[in-house]
Amino acid sequence: MKQVNKFVQIRTLRKLTNITQTIIDFIKSSNVLNGIINLSILHTSASLIVQENADDDVLKDLTIFFNKLVPEHNNYNHSSEGIDDMPAHIKASLTQNQLTFSIVDGNIILGIWQGIFLFEHRANARERSIFCHIIGE
Repeated sequence: MKQVNKFVQIRTLRKLTNITQTIIDFIKSSNVLNGIINLSILHTSASLIVQENADDDVLKDLTIFFNKLVPEHNNYNHSSEGIDDMPAHIKASLTQNQLTFSIVDGNIILGIWQGIFLFEHRANARERSIFCHIIGE
């Protein structure tokens, strides 16, 4: 059994950033044909999601929905890092900080319309770290 890991740095804006190709490239470079890959975002105000990769309106609608669900101006106790900080923590709690996928014949198993996205919940650009860990052969 082989294990390969890597920290991936992604520069974000307040939106969903498609990281699918970055993950595919890492899998190809690992030379693992069959196994699993686990992705972990190392932050509490951003998340990882699987979502449609074909229509940008889906991503816009998701952002609008989450901003309505968790508004910035809501008199949160935790506000020392800005009005967007506590809402970002809540949005991250409602989504995922880890994703796991199968690798078969060197390819990640995703549906035709599925993409892997880093969902940035803070207002300003950030440098985000994702730990990628492959176990397989």
